[in-house]
Amino acid sequence: MSVTKGLLVRFDALPGKEDEVVEFLDAGLGLVEQEPATIAWFAIRLGPSSFGIFDVFPDDAGRDTHLSGPVAAALGEQTGALFSEPTIEKLDVQASKLPS
Repeated sequence: MSVTKGLLVRFDALPGKEDEVVEFLDAGLGLVEQEPATIAWFAIRLGPSSFGIFDVFPDDAGRDTHLSGPVAAALGEQTGALFSEPTIEKLDVQASKLPS
C-alpha cells in the first residue's frame, strides 16, 4: 500500500483542558480504525498545550472521505470547548516507509 496524500491538523488546548484533549485524541483512534483509507493516523503533542493529528491516505478520495467523517465532525464539536480552531493543512507525501 502506498500513500500519496496527508493531513496535518494543529490546535492548542484551551487553558486547563490539556488532559481532556489527550482523552479526546485517545478516543479518536477508535474512530479512524473504521476508516480503511486512513492508512496511518498519529495523535501528537507538540508542546505543553499544543497538539495535532497527522494522517496519510492512498489518494485524494481517501483524504476527502476522512475529512467528511466522524473525526472531522468530532473536531468541529469540540472546537471552542476543548481547543482552539484547528489549522488543517493538506499535504502531498513525497516518500514513505510503511510496514508490510
